Amino acid sequence: MVSGRLTYKQLNDELRRQRREKYLVIKAEHAAAIRQEKSRSWKEYCNATSEVNPWNVIYKMTAGKTKRVAHTTTLRHLDGSLTTDLQGTLSLMIQKFVPEDNQEDNTDNHRQTRNLISMPMGNDDDAEFTEQEVTNVIHDMGNKKAPGEDGIPNEVWKGLVKILPKYIMAIYNKCLKEVVFPRQWKTAKIIPIVKPGKEGSNEVSKFRPISLLVSGGKVLEKLLINRINHHVYTRGHMNENQFGFRQQKSTVDAALAIKDSVQKSLEAGDVVALVSLDVQGAFDAAWWPGILRELRKCNCPKNLYKLTMNYFSQRTAVLSSNCIKVAKAISRGCPQGSTCGPGFWNLQFNSLLGMQFMARTKVVAYVDDLLIATRGDSVRAVENYANVELSKTEGWSRRNKIKFNDKIPKSC
Repeated sequence: MVSGRLTYKQLNDELRRQRREKYLVIKAEHAAAIRQEKSRSWKEYCNATSEVNPWNVIYKMTAGKTKRVAHTTTLRHLDGSLTTDLQGTLSLMIQKFVPEDNQEDNTDNHRQTRNLISMPMGNDDDAEFTEQEVTNVIHDMGNKKAPGEDGIPNEVWKGLVKILPKYIMAIYNKCLKEVVFPRQWKTAKIIPIVKPGKEGSNEVSKFRPISLLVSGGKVLEKLLINRINHHVYTRGHMNENQFGFRQQKSTVDAALAIKDSVQKSLEAGDVVALVSLDVQGAFDAAWWPGILRELRKCNCPKNLYKLTMNYFSQRTAVLSSNCIKVAKAISRGCPQGSTCGPGFWNLQFNSLLGMQFMARTKVVAYVDDLLIATRGDSVRAVENYANVELSKTEGWSRRNKIKFNDKIPKSC
């Protein structure tokens, strides 16, 4: 054999050595992946199981009937540090999920609003709830919905109203007469849902909080908001440019309303500017005094107004995992999952849509999304007009303690 050339045996041994090294690397990676998956699975089980019946969760997990949840014991604080235990993680989560109405940053306008909503009202009371009204609300509740903190499902209430309809009606009419929303019905049990694609993140923003409310309270909420909506809509207080949470209105209707306005402006030879704004925090941003102020403007019946005031007082949110529970007082916002939240939000946003915009401007809302379309005979003119309208919108946001995502641009 010529010197410097490898023999067949040497080539075979070298190939065998390379393959073995590659095998050992892959084997180590596989073993590490198994350990990591075991740890993830154990954490998933610990988060999903309860101390009452741990076997039910095991069955669901092995059958593939459970949704994967991220491990919730390590999240990042604003300063970059990480939580070190479950108590700290839950505390960080509930601080994020339950925003506060800080009265220290109140302006004179905010204080005037707070004083206004506490003044006596001379309006008449609304009529008592009827038996059919209460029965319909309870029957419309969905089956197999997760119960609130009391653990009583909707099916129990449906059974009760069949057996004791007058007794159930008397309970809710007593609440209306005494204008009291029972304290036991004011607790929201928060369930954090991981947003798609955010499972590996350690930011608290990866969660979308859903509030589970007591069924008895949801019935009273629905009775209350049905009466308020009837009063608001039959008297024409709701602006027609709000297309969210309204019957026979949709995003398509909102888009067509803007399209028609823009098309007419372009056909007339005008320049059109469109500005899209989105409320930061959506339902969490709802400011209770602002909602109550709008109810007063609508001449809401006195008992419905006072019941709403009581509904907004002494509310609590709880977040728990295994045997650890944290709680926080709620001072603003409408719970995600509440039946009256959409109606109250529309009332708050209605004050924005009802402002005195210029005739050349079309403002359309869908829930918390706002689209401002304004026209002018030149680019410079339309920039000036748009900035005037944005200034009005910015003033409304300050008066109602609401922020829009990103800063309002200086020009469109």
